[in-house]
Amino acid sequence: MGERQQFYETRRVIKYRQGEIVQLDDNIVNEIPLTLMLNGEEFATLVCSPVMEKELVIGFLAGEGIISDPDDIKDYFYREKQRVVWIETFNAVPQMDTFLGRNFASCCGKGRPSLYFLNDQDNVRPVIGDLTIPAETLLELMRRFDAESDIFKTTGGVHSAALADKDRIIARYDDIGRHNALDRIMGYKFLNRLDTGGTVVFLSGRISSEMLIKTARIGSPVLISRSAPTGLAVDYAIQYGITVAGFARGAGFNIYCNEERISGL
Repeated sequence: MGERQQFYETRRVIKYRQGEIVQLDDNIVNEIPLTLMLNGEEFATLVCSPVMEKELVIGFLAGEGIISDPDDIKDYFYREKQRVVWIETFNAVPQMDTFLGRNFASCCGKGRPSLYFLNDQDNVRPVIGDLTIPAETLLELMRRFDAESDIFKTTGGVHSAALADKDRIIARYDDIGRHNALDRIMGYKFLNRLDTGGTVVFLSGRISSEMLIKTARIGSPVLISRSAPTGLAVDYAIQYGITVAGFARGAGFNIYCNEERISGL
């Protein structure tokens, strides 16, 4: 089965439109629980799309500060039928009860924190990068980002995240969860040892505080989305030096902070 087909399956649905009923086949996104075993212990379960699990798991661990370098990983094994990933690290991991003693988003199972505590913020550093990008270049990249949304156009059931420089989209991922899509960007950056000081993160959904902090950990100085940011996300963006733009649609967008990185205004 190809990667595209893993995203969704076809099922019989009944469509009601203007008083008429039609039965037909339609595409529905797939969703799996992916359990992460870390150094022999169950660490987290991520609810996600069944593709590119390595980028997701590695990005999740890197984004949570569990690993800080690709060389931290001693072994990686994925048992696809059981939907279980085993990872061994050279160094001990933080206390399990400390990691799990948080609030969890309802969509994310055992392992996804929905709120970042003060000690999480202490592990995030201001983004360093001398990127300046023309407004029209941002819009052109957003148009490319939208044009490549094949899975969304097919199913209507995924979020998207991408990493780009001034010239091209470097990496792009879709997932049922917006956090998962951005974690895969982190995994791509981490596994490829990529310098992200000159990059932009693109999102299809809301810029929440979690998404902002993940972008700070990725190290991209500009974050732009088709949707809106939250007030806390803008506060964090000011704190960490990230330019935030939202409602990027058609010929314009809104800039919420650090506008000096966008030229041509």
